[in-house]
Amino acid sequence: MTTISTDRGTGRAATRRPAGATGPGTTKRPRRIGSHVFLLLLVVYFVTPLWWLVVGSTKSNSGLFVGSGGALWFNDEFSLWDNVQGLFAHQGGIYWTWFRNSFVYAFAGGVGSTVLAVLAGYGLAKYRFRGKGLFFSLLLGAVMVPMTALVIPTFVLLSSFGLVNTMWAVILPSLLSPIGVYLVRVYAQDAIPDEMLDAGRVDGAGELRLFAQVAMPLLRPAMVTVLLLTTVATWNNFFLPLAMLRDTTLLPVTVGLNNWQALSNAGSGGEQVWNLIVTGSLVSVLPLVAAFLGLQKYWQGGLSLGAIK
Repeated sequence: MTTISTDRGTGRAATRRPAGATGPGTTKRPRRIGSHVFLLLLVVYFVTPLWWLVVGSTKSNSGLFVGSGGALWFNDEFSLWDNVQGLFAHQGGIYWTWFRNSFVYAFAGGVGSTVLAVLAGYGLAKYRFRGKGLFFSLLLGAVMVPMTALVIPTFVLLSSFGLVNTMWAVILPSLLSPIGVYLVRVYAQDAIPDEMLDAGRVDGAGELRLFAQVAMPLLRPAMVTVLLLTTVATWNNFFLPLAMLRDTTLLPVTVGLNNWQALSNAGSGGEQVWNLIVTGSLVSVLPLVAAFLGLQKYWQGGLSLGAIK
């Protein structure tokens, strides 16, 4: 609908068109084709390795290198089921042991680091104590340090306690997540209003009750985020278990598949199991995909919006 108004200065009638109208005298908003193309290229960039993993798991050992379908397409021979059977039977089914170890490491490290991160982040966000600024500065500094740089000092420390070549050598370092503490601290600073905590204290609630019944429901998005990040980081951890573990029955999937790769790289003197390596990599990705799909509905913010009127 077109409206007509009178210009007070000239007395002339001015015509106004509604927003989004098209026609003579109107300009169309330029389409952001460049940004859409860039996003499409990013999607292709990130999906291509996963697609190659799916395609490669359907090929035989020789079909990975010589085939009619090419590297990114299926061959005439579909060997997925044979690869899965060979994966679970190779070397007495040790892949199942590696898979179980990865689950134990990821579960213990993810849950443990999330609990510590929530407690530490909530304390840094909502309590005042001496040295709080110094502790937070040290936390920021720890975020900047790559975890691989701490593997050797951690090895020396755990070796003095006799924990090397045990599951604790992988679990204990995985419990520390500076980035998790930082994320919870930043989220709790705004997601948990101080007025809600003060109102609970006036009503006689203790600090533990406030944390359990007031803070934790509001911190659910941050908790899920930290849980996902730490679980994925522990599941994909390679250098730490490589340095800490010598027993093949304690290795996670990442290091175990690397051992098979080293045997395959040995040439004629080693066993060629490239098809099992690719299939094992695909199987190891499935739990992470399931975790993201199962927890994404909790991964949302703004739960405290409107809590205070």
